[in-house]
Amino acid sequence: MYAIIYGKNPKLSEAEFWAFTKRFGLKIKIIESSRHWMVFDSGKSVERLFHRLGGSLKLVKIIGEEEEAIRDLEYAKHFTVSIYGKDDWKLWRKLGSEIKKHFKSQGSSKFFKPAKVYAMPSELVLKGFPEVKDFVFIFGGNLYVGETIAVADPFELKKLDVERPVQRAILSIPPRLARIMVNLTEIRQGNFLDPFCGIGTIVQEFLLQGLNAYGSDSNPKAIHGAKENLKWLKKEFRTKRSAHLEVCDARKLKHCFRVKFDAIVTEPYMGKPLKYHPTKGEAIKLANELDRFYYSVFDSFGDVLKRHGRVVFVFPAYKLNDGRIYRKERKWLGKLGFEVMARYTDFEERHRVVRDIHVLKYR
Repeated sequence: MYAIIYGKNPKLSEAEFWAFTKRFGLKIKIIESSRHWMVFDSGKSVERLFHRLGGSLKLVKIIGEEEEAIRDLEYAKHFTVSIYGKDDWKLWRKLGSEIKKHFKSQGSSKFFKPAKVYAMPSELVLKGFPEVKDFVFIFGGNLYVGETIAVADPFELKKLDVERPVQRAILSIPPRLARIMVNLTEIRQGNFLDPFCGIGTIVQEFLLQGLNAYGSDSNPKAIHGAKENLKWLKKEFRTKRSAHLEVCDARKLKHCFRVKFDAIVTEPYMGKPLKYHPTKGEAIKLANELDRFYYSVFDSFGDVLKRHGRVVFVFPAYKLNDGRIYRKERKWLGKLGFEVMARYTDFEERHRVVRDIHVLKYR
């Protein structure tokens, strides 16, 4: 039995996890779930594949249920405690003391108690992992007791972002989100294209996952930057494959690529940065202006996608001046042969333009 702890966007993290299970053929049986976690039965391959996830924080091996399961925890000289489902400082300290008491017969142990944190963040777990064990208590209908066995590596994701030779901080998609979007395709292998590749964030994720990677952009400087970044990626992460990159207008893809693609994963041009939160009328006008461009782009996608190919595409939505979010419905997608399978938002509180992530299938 395992538990997965979702990241800062739980709805998107859950969607990615289910797409990930289909992509890698994992059989999952839900035991219990909440907004922030899920307890499930699965084969051991989930341990090997966990690092492929972008939106989840921890994979926990469940040892048992209720507090008596503490007796089954494996001794650790250094440990911490993470609790989910309750914010109770006294309970947190009590559980740590119970573990320490249990370990006393096996040797001395030290219980780390970070201030104002009930669940150890990944970066703190990783600093001592695996010597410092993270024991996990999940309070749902039952109390599940376990140990963190895999952690999302924020240091790797940060390296993939800020240590590359060519940077484009405001415009580049986060590597975490690139990984999520690749999983949302549910496609394990084949030809993958990012037709708005910029400096190559999504293309580098294709390569890290061993996919046939293609990228294009209408800006020659961006393609040059992507090539430099992919050279760096090969050196730092020892990727075995190379990417095929082209300077190409996304509205004319059939003139640039002779292959057919299993999936297109991309964040396109989202419009000029906004200096204020728009009204609904202003948001509708912005979306309509961009849709004229997006219509031509999706028409071009139809020329290069395989039948039943998948597209994961970020449309802009807008946080309005009244606090609501405007997300446009695009009936024209169906006319071009694209079925919307799912939609998810991803944004920070400070953002004015919201990522409206669409998962589509080409009929």
